[in-house]
Amino acid sequence: MSIRFLELLAREASAVEFEGPIIQARAAGADPAAIEELERAKVEALKVRDLLKRRARREAELSALYDTAGDLAALRDLDAVLEAIVHRARQLLATDVAYMTLHDPERGDTYMRVTDGSISAKFRALRLAMGAGLGGLVAQTAVPYATADYFADARFRHKEHIDEAVKEEGLVAILGVPLRLGQRVIGVLMAANRSARPFHQEEVSLLASLAAHAAVAIDNARLLQETRNALEELSHAHRTVREHGEAVERAAMAHDRMTSLVLRGGGIEDVAAVVTDVLGGSLAVLNDLGRPISGDVGELDAGVFEAAQASRALGRTVRRGDLLIASVDVGGEPLCTLILRSDDADERILERAALVCALLLLFRRSVAEAEGRVRGELLDDLISRPGSPGLADRARRLGMDLGAPHVVVVAKHSGQRERAAFWASSHATLRHGLAAGRGDEVVLLLPGDDAGGLAQRVARELTSSLQSPATAGAARAGEPEDVAAAYQEARRCAESLIALGRAGDGASASELGFVGLLVGDGRDVRGFVGRTLGAVIDYDARRGTALTDTLAAYFGTGGSPSRTAETMHIHVNTVTQRLDRIGKLLGEGWLEPGRALEIQLALRLHRLGHTDTPDTMGPNAI
Repeated sequence: MSIRFLELLAREASAVEFEGPIIQARAAGADPAAIEELERAKVEALKVRDLLKRRARREAELSALYDTAGDLAALRDLDAVLEAIVHRARQLLATDVAYMTLHDPERGDTYMRVTDGSISAKFRALRLAMGAGLGGLVAQTAVPYATADYFADARFRHKEHIDEAVKEEGLVAILGVPLRLGQRVIGVLMAANRSARPFHQEEVSLLASLAAHAAVAIDNARLLQETRNALEELSHAHRTVREHGEAVERAAMAHDRMTSLVLRGGGIEDVAAVVTDVLGGSLAVLNDLGRPISGDVGELDAGVFEAAQASRALGRTVRRGDLLIASVDVGGEPLCTLILRSDDADERILERAALVCALLLLFRRSVAEAEGRVRGELLDDLISRPGSPGLADRARRLGMDLGAPHVVVVAKHSGQRERAAFWASSHATLRHGLAAGRGDEVVLLLPGDDAGGLAQRVARELTSSLQSPATAGAARAGEPEDVAAAYQEARRCAESLIALGRAGDGASASELGFVGLLVGDGRDVRGFVGRTLGAVIDYDARRGTALTDTLAAYFGTGGSPSRTAETMHIHVNTVTQRLDRIGKLLGEGWLEPGRALEIQLALRLHRLGHTDTPDTMGPNAI
């Protein structure tokens, strides 16, 4: 009968099948002594079976460790090795999930690095603070921890976000061992089950062995990367030394040519010609606002300007695709940017060219600032001392005719006074005008008579230069003596725009509607009524209708067509037809609160006699 148990062992039968021979003996009527002998044989056979299973498991474990060591010996991809270790841990421990967290020295916690069997996105993105949860406690103490039921285990510091992720993954039993390099813990290797189960000591030892291999893999990968970096640096240094002689000679020649050009009075275009002659390709030079001064390399996107900012921060040329970008700043503000489109070029020559262009622009800026001071002093005198002798002669020497129509523009800004003053001076010089800085505002006197248009242009361009809102008001000045009054009106316009919540906009008194009547010195009532109500008044004058009276009655009755009809003794349909006609003449939105207020004020001024009132027909006229 013992042969039956050997046969069962040979075919790796389950433990239940070992009861078969005893059941058969009892069924055959065997005596108690024979059955007891079978029972002893069964016990011994089961012991042998357990021994064989442990040895098979141990053999599998050793094979997995051997395979892991082989992976480390042929290390090519750290991610692949770590994924293999986690996968083997899950298989050998027969758990539902296995995962690895690594220490983040910058944030002082651990983050999920590799998972196997995970189904929860929140769990795969989990971070554990030191000491928090089971994994955080292992990372903090460098001691393995295991729990058959995590949520019922009071040894761990439960955190809401950790528990939510663990519940979403459905984990119950968890085992974690530290990844150690010497005395330092670099992470945690864990295996977990979605049902309660204990973890035996041999399972803890196996996971610890895999964790040791993982730690070695991570350290080897780090050392390998450092070696690669060192070799790359040595190779780069060798190439640099080999090419240094040619580069220095070539750069020196180009620098001598550019210096000679500057000494002979050459400009930025001449410097750009030297660069393209030496390096080839096409070159563009941009000013501090990113606008072309010379050359063209095609359309530029936002990435080019980000590269220019990086060039200024690093103090060297930055490559973006087939573009080489060298940018120079002064006092933290960009001065010029050189963009070269070339497949292969000496960056040092481009950097030297950028410095030469920057020096030329600084020289131009110094000259412009000197001229700007002269122009600013003249504008200050026109505002502060109108009628002083010699103002016209001083303006004539600057190429200005104060007898021609001019516009005073006051632009209010916040901070960056020097930049705003430089922009105003440059803008005024280009337009043959004057500019001065006065606290948190710049004042310009520009030729022309379109006050509103100039105000909007100054607000838009100064806002772009400062990268913050600049609000401009403007007023016309026909004679030199009018400049002081025009300055005050323009200033009130700018302040009114800010008060109205229109910072960054530009306008004259005529564009401000009824507010312009309050801030403008001219009090152009007729112009305000014409702009607001002129279409209706003109229609009445041409057709002999009573649209203006109907509109006044409509507002006077609180916007009620029926009460308007009673007041004017006409049919309500006639009121509706007249209101439709008024809407077409005034345009959409004429009943919106702000627009309606201006229309009512224009009606009141018209009825008070500030404008000519056309003859109207009878009350039934349409």
